[in-house]
Amino acid sequence: MKNDKREKIITAMEQLMCIMPDKEISVNMIAEKAGIGKGSVYYYFDSKDEILDAVIERCYKKAIHEFIGSIPQGAAALERIKWLFYCMIKQEFHDNQKNLILSLHLHESVALHNKMKMMAIQEVSPILTELLIEGCAEGTIRTETSKESAEMIVAVITYFLDNTVFPADWESMQKKLKIFATVLDTSLHAAPGSFDFLWNPDMIRRGL
Repeated sequence: MKNDKREKIITAMEQLMCIMPDKEISVNMIAEKAGIGKGSVYYYFDSKDEILDAVIERCYKKAIHEFIGSIPQGAAALERIKWLFYCMIKQEFHDNQKNLILSLHLHESVALHNKMKMMAIQEVSPILTELLIEGCAEGTIRTETSKESAEMIVAVITYFLDNTVFPADWESMQKKLKIFATVLDTSLHAAPGSFDFLWNPDMIRRGL
């Protein structure tokens, strides 16, 4: 089936990335690993970069699916937002065992690094959007731009956690997140201290 072959191609790329830099992987190698013809690879993907994007997308969706399943049922929106931010600070969406394949390549490929950040923003923002909407319904926060706010918040946290942009110094990170927590309290019209969990030392140490 068409989807089966597509998945085989993505899986082949993942397996090859486990043993060599992605820049050394050719379409011929992917086809051979997948057990299909090179022409079949190009039937589903226009280039190797598209296959790489598919690998990243599949890894993130797996991690995010597990996150959604782990959200405490019946918890208030702010509590679930806290859980989401905690997962992001721990970098669960790209550094856990499921996505070890991607972590191996972060420092080898600037392009891959940037794609991972963009994928995080694209995949996590809709989740936060829904949580902001729920928070508004509960009256714990207030915003008329849930989607845009979510995208900006996820983007900021994603770049805060990028060790190639900011050194992995937890004390410095704590100071930045403390400021960011105050910004969120104000911009989302939340009670003062609602986002103080962001700069909790134990949380940051575990994340870094």
